[in-house]
Amino acid sequence: MQELSASAHPVDIQSFDLADPPAGFVEDPFPFYDALLAEAPVLSQPDGSFLISRHEDLDRIYRDTALFSSDKKAAFGPKFGIGSPLFEHHTTSLVFSDPPLHSRVRSIMSSALTPRAIARMEPGLIAAVDLLLDAMAGRAEVDLIEDFASCIPIQIIGNLLDVPEDERAPLRDWSLAILGALEPSLSDNELARGHQAVTEFKAYLQDLVARRRAAPGDPETDVLTRLIGSEKDSEGQGLSEIELIQNCIFILNAGHETTTNLIGNGLALLHDHPAQKARLLAQPDLIKPAVEEILRFRPPNQLGNRETTAMVEIGGVTIPRGRILHLVIGAANRDPEVFDNPQEFDIARRPNRHLAFAGGPHVCVGLTLARMEGKIATERFLARYPDYQILPGRLGGGRMRFRGYASLPARLSPR
Repeated sequence: MQELSASAHPVDIQSFDLADPPAGFVEDPFPFYDALLAEAPVLSQPDGSFLISRHEDLDRIYRDTALFSSDKKAAFGPKFGIGSPLFEHHTTSLVFSDPPLHSRVRSIMSSALTPRAIARMEPGLIAAVDLLLDAMAGRAEVDLIEDFASCIPIQIIGNLLDVPEDERAPLRDWSLAILGALEPSLSDNELARGHQAVTEFKAYLQDLVARRRAAPGDPETDVLTRLIGSEKDSEGQGLSEIELIQNCIFILNAGHETTTNLIGNGLALLHDHPAQKARLLAQPDLIKPAVEEILRFRPPNQLGNRETTAMVEIGGVTIPRGRILHLVIGAANRDPEVFDNPQEFDIARRPNRHLAFAGGPHVCVGLTLARMEGKIATERFLARYPDYQILPGRLGGGRMRFRGYASLPARLSPR
């Protein structure tokens, strides 16, 4: 389904409740984002939390890890149940932790994702993308999500952890269920699926870790071997067993749905803005700024969270200690104080200070890899199928936090 215009439904922003969003928000949040920026950039919620929408405020919050905590134990206890599989995972992984855990894990991951290491992945990524493009050739209709966008990060992250090819089938469903549990509100079924996915994924990784201990890989290319080598020593330095397992789950989850959304959103945006697609075909060197504009215009992750550790003032509003802040990345990326003509999709936009990868010490550890995946997937797809047409029947992902498509039916017309 195509996104609605800003005038398609009225926006009563003062009564907006993220836990019970109004009709139309999930399908098209952007009119609501614009209203937040214009009328209520700091908006209190019925549950005592706050929506924060301005770019300047998000940038400040991301940079100040002392005043704005990423630790979610207090928030996730009531949501998931203390000690539950989802609680254990989401309070142990990199994104929802503070130092010293965050510092230890990030250091290990960063050492495995150096520019040199990522450059070594490029030939394999190109080969994987070309195989997917070959497999779609000659078909009357394809799904750009199922047949292309979702396959790429699974292969890359699977290679990063050296997961055997014949064991990768469940990874996508596990990832979708675990990340789906981060939505502001959950059904009982979604909660149960999330718990089950963590349990199954954890059991699989415990077996994989045991096998990797028996036959270690090359720590220069195998992140799992590198993480195993960073387990706690006699002085308590390094990763515990549970930290090891849960951050392996995090690596897959963090690199999967967001990258799928980046690629799928990009192909949809270029199709829906034919002048920009023609511009990119005529000037292929615009691919890097084009990827940045896709990230700004339709960020794969629309919402972040922090918790205040002391009373603080944001935008003239006093917020008590211990309150959850919902960081509306999708709104900050449209802030007219930062972006000229923010509602225009411009593949040559410079500068482009979007917050799709968050910021500060918690800036996405895999951002260079994600950019490379988005660049190679998009440029090679356009070179092979420049006249592709997205058909009626596109299906949104139905989520507020992670915005992308569940299905993008298309017809390919190879050059």
